[in-house]
Amino acid sequence: MKTKLQAGEAAFGCSVMIPSPQIVEMVAHAGFDWVLIDMEHGTIGLESCELMTMAADAAGITPIVRPTSNRAEDITQAMDRGAMGVQVPHVNTAEDARRAVSAVRFGPGAGRGLAVGTRPDRYGMGAKMSDFTQQANEQSLVCVQFEHRAAIDNADEILAVDGVDVFFIGPSDLSQSMGHPGNAAHPDVAGAIDATLAKITAAGHCSGMPAAADAVEATLAKGVTYTYTHLPKLLGAGVAAFMARAGR
Repeated sequence: MKTKLQAGEAAFGCSVMIPSPQIVEMVAHAGFDWVLIDMEHGTIGLESCELMTMAADAAGITPIVRPTSNRAEDITQAMDRGAMGVQVPHVNTAEDARRAVSAVRFGPGAGRGLAVGTRPDRYGMGAKMSDFTQQANEQSLVCVQFEHRAAIDNADEILAVDGVDVFFIGPSDLSQSMGHPGNAAHPDVAGAIDATLAKITAAGHCSGMPAAADAVEATLAKGVTYTYTHLPKLLGAGVAAFMARAGR
């Protein structure tokens, strides 16, 4: 999935908020490139998160975790459960972004602790630890979310932070922060989104946004390559199509 993004290709995901390895398997078999295991808004705890990353690995889909907060401790715990990356919420400053990168990457000055016997390191029975840390740094994805007015105002400084792979715009929280809750189409919100997407593209970075089926074409047309839909959206669309055929 990260290789696709680095090549400029779109990678499509599905957000799951409930603790279910089986749903992760279904998402994989349905053809998605990655799954967002949402610990911020869902009911997923650390144990369930680990089981869901196991299911993702077994089914051949990339597990990305949205931690409960942007704290380094929450980010590192998600990585130690086997996440291949994190989508970090509420990143409003360059310092927030640097802390997120530090919590994912190993190395001098980094904030991620190196423990023996974690699942990503095959419980200490895999490669040398030095090889593991190098591979983890190369393969792990860091996505930071712009979802407050402050993040939009600080976009230039955040975009200059090294080590971030995806800069993601969260329309719902952004609309709320700008005084138009749930109305991402409001001219002020839509203008902020488009201007920030243009900055991300101009800086040569990968941009991200969510997209339901009726918006995915428009989202891709904006140059977004990291995009996902929500599981309830997929279920809702399927139910609506079924009921329409059934005459309900």
